[in-house]
Amino acid sequence: MRRVIEPLLAGALFAGDTYQEDISYVRDLGLVGAQNPVQIANPIYREVIARVLSAAAEANVLAEPKTFVKADGRLDLPKLLQEFASFWREQGDALAAAVPYHEVAPQLVLMAFLQRVVNGGGYVEREYGLGRERIDLLVRWPYRDAERKPTWQREALELKVWREGEKDPKKQGLEQLERYLTQLDLSEGVLVIFDRRRKKKGVRFEQTATASKRRVTLLRA
Repeated sequence: MRRVIEPLLAGALFAGDTYQEDISYVRDLGLVGAQNPVQIANPIYREVIARVLSAAAEANVLAEPKTFVKADGRLDLPKLLQEFASFWREQGDALAAAVPYHEVAPQLVLMAFLQRVVNGGGYVEREYGLGRERIDLLVRWPYRDAERKPTWQREALELKVWREGEKDPKKQGLEQLERYLTQLDLSEGVLVIFDRRRKKKGVRFEQTATASKRRVTLLRA
């Protein structure tokens, strides 16, 4: 099961001598669909699998959800990202090492942080699949607009990993995030790049933009 689920979550390509047997086994369990490319069977399983794998990391998140809600009821995403950056500096490597699926450990730690903060009132929707080389997250947060009508705040995040021997995935990440923002009809988003190289730099933020000038907050962790 791990030989299928881990690369699926990481967005990596899956190959090996047992490919057909492994895929057949996981399909028989109902965890992935019959279609190609391979995908998690349904939104419920996308949620459950990520939550189960990130449960240990989430237990270490002490952030109080209500501190990230602004006076107008909206989610303070910049504050959330800053708090995660501090959390990652202090505990990220240790928590990632403790996650059983090492190829996707940093992403699971971030999802655990989001789950702790957002799931008190909103939702985190996940999209991942073989060969995508990324995880797309959509945070949906309910609030009331200026006319007091119920509406949803939507925030898009794309997660990528910079592995040893690879080039900086920033350019590819911006292109992929552009397509995701277009799909969602959003004017800005967040790109998170986890640097897993031996000679990595510290956690830092950059402000950048996609080719069509959509604003992007880039977090390098």
